[in-house]
Amino acid sequence: MKMYLSQKEVERRIAGLAGFVLDMDGTLYLGDTLLPGAAELLAWLTERGVPFLYLTNNSSKDAMAYVRKLQRLGLPAEPDRVLTSGAATTGWLQAHHPDARLFVLGTPSLQAEFRAAGFAIVDDSPDLVVLGFDMTLTYDRLAQACTFIRQGTPWIATHPDINCPVPGGFIPDAGAIAAAIVASTGVEPRVVIGKPNPYIFKEALARLGTLPEATAMVGDRLYTDIAGARGAGLTAILVLSGETKEEDLAAAGDLPDLIFPSVQALLQALVAVAS
Repeated sequence: MKMYLSQKEVERRIAGLAGFVLDMDGTLYLGDTLLPGAAELLAWLTERGVPFLYLTNNSSKDAMAYVRKLQRLGLPAEPDRVLTSGAATTGWLQAHHPDARLFVLGTPSLQAEFRAAGFAIVDDSPDLVVLGFDMTLTYDRLAQACTFIRQGTPWIATHPDINCPVPGGFIPDAGAIAAAIVASTGVEPRVVIGKPNPYIFKEALARLGTLPEATAMVGDRLYTDIAGARGAGLTAILVLSGETKEEDLAAAGDLPDLIFPSVQALLQALVAVAS
């Protein structure tokens, strides 16, 4: 384990944790493969009654899809323990644009989430363009979104992730699509809802019922998981099993509080402090 605090401070931080926010892609699994220690960590938290929440910026699937996947992989999961950037975006829209007509660059699952929340999904004259992780994206729809934006329609994104980790590498995520939109239109999104936006962390803490200073965010990305945890006052724990590699830390703006090779190493540290 590499750390940027004294051993005594590391132990104090771990001992004081009362809740965990857990990223999934690149942290607990890659594709359909559990990463080392994931099942054991969740079992350890469950046995001790430590509250945890799965938090993902991936808006291509809804909470129930993640519940099914987590359960299939052998991890404990219930709908109220899964918060996606899509669900957080729905909440933001209900608070700020409850009657908005939406042009959505997103999967059928994301569009269904918005419809279920009462939003009209349209192809003409939208009030907002919403960008998610759209693995069904076509050039025609991307071009139409850019046209709406050039005409003055504001746009938002569910999350900023540039790449999504998959077995053997990465695939372009919403942040990559957003960069294309900005390059074409010259217009930045009005808001990006997912990590590192404090909004999604407030939603996560409300579900957990824990204070920020007693909660850890465990994830694999510096610019979403770690930056978001810092901004929201959570303990930032980086695992090097996904996007971020150790050589990336030299150029990092906000260093994590703790760094582990994987959640397996995190679990070993938790067990050592608890024993």
